[in-house]
Amino acid sequence: MNLQQQYIALNVILVKEIRRFIRIWVQTILPAVITMSLYFVIFGNLIGSQLNDIHGFKYIDYIVPGIILMAIINNSYANVVSSFFSAKFQRHVEELLVSPMPNYLIIIGYVSGGVARGLIVGLAVTVVATFFIQIPFANIPVTLLAVVLTSVLFSLGGFINAVYAKSFDDISIIPTFVLTPLTYLGGIFYSVDMLPGFWQSVSLVNPILYMINAARYGMLGVSDINIDIALGMIILFVILLFLLALYLLNKGVGIRS
Repeated sequence: MNLQQQYIALNVILVKEIRRFIRIWVQTILPAVITMSLYFVIFGNLIGSQLNDIHGFKYIDYIVPGIILMAIINNSYANVVSSFFSAKFQRHVEELLVSPMPNYLIIIGYVSGGVARGLIVGLAVTVVATFFIQIPFANIPVTLLAVVLTSVLFSLGGFINAVYAKSFDDISIIPTFVLTPLTYLGGIFYSVDMLPGFWQSVSLVNPILYMINAARYGMLGVSDINIDIALGMIILFVILLFLLALYLLNKGVGIRS
């Protein structure tokens, strides 16, 4: 395939993915906005008003970047894992595999759809957040880089989960037992500096910690992690997961009998 043909193929997958979640926006976008609004009200206004400032910011101001990123993580992941597994289940993924389209382009197409949903939900949640606080956006390029890389990373995670999944129950295992604990323990609702020394060291193993702190640095200008290290870790995870996803697709794991 030449470049023009690859562009057309990629555009077809991306448009299909966007139309899929936009068509059912009541199920894909609206619930995330409502859920995150509840976080702002309960954790931000009701509980946060009783807590001390963190790094010079009110509690609600401090947790907003993490809540926005949590919405992006969940929706990027959910979009790809459900879409690619449905393609496997309905067996029309085989049409992609026998086409001249390179496997890396298939991955990019599905990941792009996940990123599109993640960023749309993230933007919607950010708009809601402005009714509660005024986000200073200390460094807009870092903010955009952090949210896009995070969305790409978890879209790749959703793709890998879908490759291994054998039933619809399997696509809920990782979000329930891995993604949710890592998200809540990633520093959304607290600063790592508040933890004892041992648990600070344990927290450094959590990849979501770097993503949340990168987003927090971009929006508020504060971070528990050096921003270069945080962004470097995210990029490293993106590269590793992309290579793993490409390897699995080339080998036909979970697809070819």
